[in-house]
Amino acid sequence: MHPTTDNRPALLLAMGEGVADRLLTPAHRTRLAALTRTDAHLVAPDLTTSDPRVTAALAEAEILLTCWGATPLTADVLDRAPRLRAVVHAAGSVKHHITEACWDRGLRVTSAAAANALPVAEYTLAAILFAGKRVLGSAQRYAELRTDHAWLTESADWGNYRRTVGIVGASRIGRRVIELLRPFDIDILLYDPYVDVPPPGVELVSLDDLCARSTVVSVHAPQLPSTHHMIGAPQLAAMRDGTTLINTSRGSLIDEESLLPHLTSGRLHATLDVTDPEPPPPDSPLYTLPNVLLTPHVAGSLGNELHRMTDQAIEEVGRYVRGEPFADEVRASDLQRSA
Repeated sequence: MHPTTDNRPALLLAMGEGVADRLLTPAHRTRLAALTRTDAHLVAPDLTTSDPRVTAALAEAEILLTCWGATPLTADVLDRAPRLRAVVHAAGSVKHHITEACWDRGLRVTSAAAANALPVAEYTLAAILFAGKRVLGSAQRYAELRTDHAWLTESADWGNYRRTVGIVGASRIGRRVIELLRPFDIDILLYDPYVDVPPPGVELVSLDDLCARSTVVSVHAPQLPSTHHMIGAPQLAAMRDGTTLINTSRGSLIDEESLLPHLTSGRLHATLDVTDPEPPPPDSPLYTLPNVLLTPHVAGSLGNELHRMTDQAIEEVGRYVRGEPFADEVRASDLQRSA
């Protein structure tokens, strides 16, 4: 049974221009309206505005439903939201808008990072399997030849049987990738300094050992001061010829200046969904190297995948309304080790 209208908490949509139209279907808006007092036509891209409608809605809001482009919740913004008790983020990381002032106020925070992890892990699985089959290179070669070819003569070192895949970081995404790899005949190595006992069937190793032994290295660590350029010159030099490096985390985790010579020589391959800077400069060789698959940060939720994050966020709103704990609550201490 839904709460009565008088008891429903006020909710304000706070996210970038146009995001709500992609995030919320009419069915989602109906579900929110049943749980909360929400003006479905009011979206606040800027919580510092003097717009009287936003000012009034923020003053009444008990819940903020945020997504990409949300205003940082500074002390000044929170002073305009005296009734605010919870922030439900319908996306992954909350680091862009949750500030120390939020924790000082005792706000409850939750995120749809678990939902956003799924498409990233699926992208990574596809990248791993395609790397083993050398799909990028063979497609380019086929386009050049445009005729039948004795592919067996070029494919002696192709394939995914008993390949060794190294997972850097047992994050939500890293753990999900490990689960997705289980049906395949692939050996899995894991590096994560915070893990003492690895998942069953996974070997816990040092980062240098992982880089030296893997035929595919996939990066899933968070962006922290301690992870800046964690894949640097020594790790890249340790990788065997033909190794594929996959990055769906953050570009700063890889020292691209050290990576580029290995790519331009053809010694290593790469699938990069993130770079540093992002996007790369127009003259970057990453755009044209035949052994590099460069995608524009599309591994995360896109299109109808956004609705999975919305579903999770609305479920969290429902838990708040019913006085239940969040299923995926974010705490200040979590941000020291997560994206």
